[in-house]
Amino acid sequence: MRIGLTGGIASGKSTVARKLEQLGAVTIDADVLARDVVALGTEGLKAVVARFGNSVLAADGSLDRSVLARVIFADPQARADLNAIIHPLVRERAAELEAAAPAGAVVVHVIPLLVETGQQDRFDAVVVVDTTVEEQLRRLTRRDGLTQTEAEQRVAAQASREERLGAATHVIDSSGPVRETMRQVGELWRSLST
Repeated sequence: MRIGLTGGIASGKSTVARKLEQLGAVTIDADVLARDVVALGTEGLKAVVARFGNSVLAADGSLDRSVLARVIFADPQARADLNAIIHPLVRERAAELEAAAPAGAVVVHVIPLLVETGQQDRFDAVVVVDTTVEEQLRRLTRRDGLTQTEAEQRVAAQASREERLGAATHVIDSSGPVRETMRQVGELWRSLST
């Protein structure tokens, strides 16, 4: 079974994915793969530098993600250009990992931009981890140390809450205590694995 797991930034996707993995799912995280495909020495990093220049590199030659983030969240075309470089590389690697999963596994693809990239129809089910925009902003400013404006830019760069919920087969409400979120994940797992 192939599951697409998504949610807005700071919605709790990683927490839900970790719990599903503990319950027996094979998880493939697009955010992790997005880092891997632009690691030092990769063709992905070379393509990013070709588009954005050496100013997005740290002193050791690796990608300076915070510098690149400031560029792409201020410029929709720059963000589209970056996505055009990274998304095909991530999908290729995700397909390789899925092919290596054991037969009969529940494979959960954690894809923050699942709705934005129109991938919701590629999966047997779509799980949306949902919380309010206000809670996302609170988590971003607290967790990542972003200013209110920076947090708002990141939330605005993604699909709206309504768009994500419209693609959902299952919804996990992560706005309450973590134990309540985990209870919902347990229920979801039982329904997926029967």
